[in-house]
Amino acid sequence: MTEIKLPELGEGISSVEISDVLVKTGDKIKLDDPLIVVETEKASMEIPATSSGLVNKVYVYKGDTISPGDIMISIDGNSATIPQPSIPIKDENTTIESNDIASDKSISSTTNTQTVSTESRLGKPALASPSVRRFARELGCDLNKVNGSGPKGRITQEDVQQYIKARLRELSDKNPAVTTSAPSQNIDFSQFGAIEIKPLNKIKRITGQRLQQAWKTIPHVTQFDRCKIDQLEKLRLKWKKENSDPDIKPSLVPFFIKVAGRLLEEIPQFNSSLDKSNENLILKQYINVGVAVATEEGLVVPVIKDVKDMSICDIAKKLTLLSKKAQNKKLHPEDMEGGCITISSLGGIGGTYFTPIVNPPEVAIIGISRSEQEPVVVDGKLTEKLMLPFSLSYDHRVIDGVDAARFTTEFGRYLSEFNKLT
Repeated sequence: MTEIKLPELGEGISSVEISDVLVKTGDKIKLDDPLIVVETEKASMEIPATSSGLVNKVYVYKGDTISPGDIMISIDGNSATIPQPSIPIKDENTTIESNDIASDKSISSTTNTQTVSTESRLGKPALASPSVRRFARELGCDLNKVNGSGPKGRITQEDVQQYIKARLRELSDKNPAVTTSAPSQNIDFSQFGAIEIKPLNKIKRITGQRLQQAWKTIPHVTQFDRCKIDQLEKLRLKWKKENSDPDIKPSLVPFFIKVAGRLLEEIPQFNSSLDKSNENLILKQYINVGVAVATEEGLVVPVIKDVKDMSICDIAKKLTLLSKKAQNKKLHPEDMEGGCITISSLGGIGGTYFTPIVNPPEVAIIGISRSEQEPVVVDGKLTEKLMLPFSLSYDHRVIDGVDAARFTTEFGRYLSEFNKLT
């Protein structure tokens, strides 16, 4: 019998919520067949089988929260197997690893039956059974800091749980969780008529929390501008007519990506992030551009890497691939990491201008609206041009108004003068 476990999903992802289980006991599965669908903070993704055979038992259910290393299913038969990535196990004397939790101060939390303390037990052996020691290792808990309530001070599993709760309670007190609810929403809407309650999926819950936190902590300023894109649109239509690659969708977005990448080089403060102290600026030498993609589960932002070295056709092919992966819940964490700036394009839907929220740790985001034929004065004569409205929201701690105006001016100029697919 072979156990298939949840693999590592990317740096910083310690747990995921299961939104669907795709197999059941008795099913015959092959390598890479999808087993479950999970939701991370950024996207939904299918977890594939790493072995083939007959499903013996399913250990997970829809709605469960699981972590890398947890068993998903067991199967009979392993005619082909992909090695599982190893899951590091912490030493039993390793303390809880969190910048917010780590502290040398003692914490005491009184419960109905016992007292939990972080008083040092240096020089005293921790009395605990092998199963409790394993439980503590999995949580990264130092047993030498846990007071035992069992006979002769033996540490029980409940003691470990109470100790962890006490540490988390301290974290919660120091850093209150961001909530997307407002006091005015505490209303019984059913008193006014029939209602339906539809829970938000994890992506929308997490996205809402992140956006609210970004709006609260980042001093946003939005710069608006527009540019002529008649020449660019003619180039796109010619490209569309001549394109024979089914993996390429000739749209304007690849041009936006290419120009954004060029400006990240020319105005490097836009290709930066503040460090944890908010006192130092991290200037990035790589050029990666994220693009907001709408899916049934909500917005996700896949990232196109190394834009500087890509042609428009290369960018279009990569964008088409990532968009399909997003729609089919095939995105992986690495597909959404390392962004330097984000583009949110609503041109296919409508609207004139909007103020997108900066996607931290980035310092700027570009909002593209729908282009329209408008009367403009050119060389003293009134004529009709295809005008593209766009906006730039930026973190005013890093970007000032002069640089923002320079960015939008150059963004519009590059789009207006684009004349070839390079």
